[in-house]
Amino acid sequence: MDKNKLIEIIKKTRNTKRNFKQKFDLIINLKNLNLKKPEENINTFLVLPYRIGKKIKTCIFVDDQLVNKAKNICDEVIHKDDFSKYKDKKVIKKLAQKYDYFIAQANLMADVASVFGKVLGPKNKMPNPKAGCVVPPVTELKPLIEKLNKTIKLQTKNELIIKAIVGSEDMKDEEIAENVLFLYNQLLHLLPQEKNNVKNIFIKLTMGKPVEIKNV
Repeated sequence: MDKNKLIEIIKKTRNTKRNFKQKFDLIINLKNLNLKKPEENINTFLVLPYRIGKKIKTCIFVDDQLVNKAKNICDEVIHKDDFSKYKDKKVIKKLAQKYDYFIAQANLMADVASVFGKVLGPKNKMPNPKAGCVVPPVTELKPLIEKLNKTIKLQTKNELIIKAIVGSEDMKDEEIAENVLFLYNQLLHLLPQEKNNVKNIFIKLTMGKPVEIKNV
């Protein structure tokens, strides 16, 4: 992809004004993949060069070793001694709706799975080691939160399509372009035939019409 041409395409999408901050969605249609084969399904996390929107909200499961650090960094801290308060699935469902990411100390994962797993698991909200959300008891959380604010998930979900938020309309065109370029180049490395597995690519604002990215 040529960055300058991509910036011009991004400018074309900025013709739909709304009274809220819209996101830039990237849509990549794929081809020549057999998604029945696990190795040809895409399921990974990427850390983009720039944050894609509002600050994420995080909840962390800790014990005494990490509780004080967590209180200064995360939006909600649940101590292992309070796990017994979450016997009601409705309470856990409300928790799942409030937070973008759940983080856990590695030594507590068995208990977290036992208490919260039946609700967080189906919602894809369990602390995920691929995203860096399973941490040792002695760690610095601030770098993780900064990274999660730039993290997206790439997933085919048994369809030949990748959808991802790559920015918001208050970002510079150059920043959105760099996020798109990074995502595209990383995705190519995950595809068995690289460019030959890409059918077409579109970018759009939340309420806008898709604009095709072609010949770039």
